[in-house]
Amino acid sequence: MKTYFVKQKFRLGGERFDIKDDQGRVAYQVEGSFFKIPKTFTIFGEDGREISHITKEPISLLPKFTVDLQDGSSFYIRKKLTLLRDKYDVDNLGLRIEGNIWDLDFQLLNSQNQVVARIQKELFHLTSTYTVTVYENTYADLAISLCVAIDYVEMLENSSK
Repeated sequence: MKTYFVKQKFRLGGERFDIKDDQGRVAYQVEGSFFKIPKTFTIFGEDGREISHITKEPISLLPKFTVDLQDGSSFYIRKKLTLLRDKYDVDNLGLRIEGNIWDLDFQLLNSQNQVVARIQKELFHLTSTYTVTVYENTYADLAISLCVAIDYVEMLENSSK
């Protein structure tokens, strides 16, 4: 089991920030594009290798994001058309999501219904802060990428209100 802490540092321009583990060591680095269309984020591991690439689709009726993982797999996050509360779909993830993804308190379960990761938003912080607990290390990159993508979607939604 490994725990990571993601602290929201997104701005609408370029950015770079660290994701630390429970020992306070830098485990991942996130680098965002500056004045680039489409807006992208790249996540690097502690050894500097690229873990994933997140892209906001530039031309779509509703916001859509593609997350490409280093292993060749990818998943999609897209906004659903609703009248009241914002809702999103996560497609092609390969895991089941249980809990409330948009209040950032959910678990990722594999096909055997085992919890492989948990993402929780911490309350009472000035910036959005998340705890990502990974129970199976093979899912760490996916869980971190999902958390960063959702955090970016949330930042965009908050800045547009």
